[in-house]
Amino acid sequence: MASTTDIAITSVMVLDQDEALDFYVGKLGFQVTNDVDMGFMRWLTVALPGDPQRQLLLEVPGPPSLSEQTAAQVRDLVTKGALGAACILNTDDCRATYDKLRARGVEFTQDVVEQPYGIDCALRDPFGNHIRITQPLGGEVRVTDQDRERWTCEAEDERV
Repeated sequence: MASTTDIAITSVMVLDQDEALDFYVGKLGFQVTNDVDMGFMRWLTVALPGDPQRQLLLEVPGPPSLSEQTAAQVRDLVTKGALGAACILNTDDCRATYDKLRARGVEFTQDVVEQPYGIDCALRDPFGNHIRITQPLGGEVRVTDQDRERWTCEAEDERV
């Protein structure tokens, strides 16, 4: 029986594909895997060099997949950072990755912090999409009541 085997392409809504290329390729280190003018849209995908089969589709909200009215609503949600995490990237050294990206001009929304699942930091792309970079810990994740309380307070602070 046939079955799906992996995630190949994940859509990330961006407001300008050229600016998205500057950020995802120029700053984060992705590589362009497809850049095709289809007439009615530009099919633009990027992938990390070490994981070329898993791609991000840098998609501008609009026709043919969305009406202009819906596209305007999606653009508003993107700029508010209201679409959740666009992606979570893994690294073998979160602190070194953070330092390298800061040197490239990436602005972070959360500095490097130790979490129960590993070491991570957070940023947004130029449009408002959330991106996390994580150095995962091996083994079982154990979340404490202190972790839950800290996360609750951080979430409340972000909503203010």
